[in-house]
Amino acid sequence: MPRLCVDRFTVTRKIDRLAVTSRIIAVLISYTLLITPVWAAPSSSLGTVVYAYRAHVGAAQTSVGATVFSGDRLSTDQSGSVQVRAGAARLLLSSASIATLSQEDANPAATLTLGSATFSTANSNAFTLHVASAVIRPNTNQPTIGQVTVLNPKELIVKSTRGSLSVAVEDDVREIPEGAAYRIVLDPNAADAQGPRGAGTKGYGGSPMKAAKSRFIWFAVAATAVVTVLGFTEVFESPDRP
Repeated sequence: MPRLCVDRFTVTRKIDRLAVTSRIIAVLISYTLLITPVWAAPSSSLGTVVYAYRAHVGAAQTSVGATVFSGDRLSTDQSGSVQVRAGAARLLLSSASIATLSQEDANPAATLTLGSATFSTANSNAFTLHVASAVIRPNTNQPTIGQVTVLNPKELIVKSTRGSLSVAVEDDVREIPEGAAYRIVLDPNAADAQGPRGAGTKGYGGSPMKAAKSRFIWFAVAATAVVTVLGFTEVFESPDRP
């Protein structure tokens, strides 16, 4: 009889331990379910679409008011256009253009792979545009408007409409002053790296501008030779406005 009592006591203790263990596991699972949505939450938004016509974010058609995030791929149809406000900058893609949004040191950026993009900024850190190995950004803290057109994977045209721009390829950094436009060849050793007719150091023929340790070659081109995106509105020229 005493032996039976001991066995029952032992079984009861084991059952109690199992119950405590089950409660602990249940609590841990509950915390896991609470924490997981936080880990899976999307990053903070990068900007907002303020104009869209036949434009897409990823595979979906976008519209005014849509929120965009770092990593989003913007594209426009043959006659489309899209404009995004991101902090103190605005980015406008013209027709048949593709760009992927990103962030650099918490500041908005984008990589243009096709077509033309125009950006306006209120300061030098407001926005950065990448085209292959080239990095284009405002050169000063003054309001700046720049336009970039991809000709092919190794060539682009960069124009400064307002303020000056900085163009960098690794340690080769150059300035494009206001009102100037340059055709940039990213492969200095390309056999066809010759300026177009009427292009040179001053847009009238001559040798390309090339630094001692050049990472790219550039040719000054006449402003009329640059592809025009769209007429700027007063709001677009003032990126600090809401």
